[in-house]
Amino acid sequence: MNTMTYKGYAARIEFDEEDEIFVGRIAGINDVIGFHADSVASLKAAFHEAVDDYIDTCAKIGKDPQKPYSGKMMFRVRPELHRKAALAAELSGKSLNQWAEEALEKAASVTAEGINA
Repeated sequence: MNTMTYKGYAARIEFDEEDEIFVGRIAGINDVIGFHADSVASLKAAFHEAVDDYIDTCAKIGKDPQKPYSGKMMFRVRPELHRKAALAAELSGKSLNQWAEEALEKAASVTAEGINA
């Protein structure tokens, strides 16, 4: 995964072969904030500028710049995976919710290393 981080914000980076530029989009916010550049150094500067502009704009309009999360997640999995997860939770002496939260925490910390969320 190609990502950049700055001031606790993360962005996903892709390369656009047709235009020969790097394209990024800030993740974890309600608004769509994108940026692009033709070199890594320029992309980093564009990302920093996008984050700073976003924070400044939110402050000017009195808006919370972070996307709010409720802590509730609803998703579906295959019945066999549900069974395995429930069994693993029970064998570890935890509720399925506690077990899943720990598994998600572990997975998220690996993929989001360096992000101060």
